[in-house]
Amino acid sequence: MSDTPPDRLSVNPASPFYDEAVLKREVGVRFKGVEKFNVEEYCVSERWIRVAAGAAKDRKGNPLTLKLAGDVEVWFKESEA
Repeated sequence: MSDTPPDRLSVNPASPFYDEAVLKREVGVRFKGVEKFNVEEYCVSERWIRVAAGAAKDRKGNPLTLKLAGDVEVWFKESEA
């Protein structure tokens, strides 16, 4: 497996961008210079992240998300040690 995370990744198993093998390696996400821990999905090339909007849920029980635009950096946390 590569040492760089994918360009786009989602934690939702129903998404086409979900990859369990990559998620097991723990991906770190920094948005506008601040590390985020509540990211549902990100895209580095398009410069956006999706974060949960509080505890709100849609009618299917999935968290409502907000799409935020800005600089996105990703890395595998295991490579920090």
